[in-house]
Amino acid sequence: MSGVHDMGGRPNDDPIDQSQHILSDWERHTHAMVGVLREKRLITTDELRRGIESIAPQEYERLSYYERWSASLETLLVEKGLVTQEEIDARAEVLREKWG
Repeated sequence: MSGVHDMGGRPNDDPIDQSQHILSDWERHTHAMVGVLREKRLITTDELRRGIESIAPQEYERLSYYERWSASLETLLVEKGLVTQEEIDARAEVLREKWG
């Protein structure tokens, strides 16, 4: 059975967006964090993919590419005991207050 992430080859009439996407700072940071965590052997590509593929279908479709990476990283880091969900939530709140 295919999941929401198995979109390749699904027929539709939607045009393919081939425009260049300029990454925002948080997207570059997320990409860099994945690279560092892989280099330090704290996560693997397969684990990142498992995390992405385990996102609920409605949320998966709502999230952007790097938001999926970020959600997967959050799950993996908590699973591995490197941070707690409470620590993530507290830091997110500080950032929300700072940046709105």
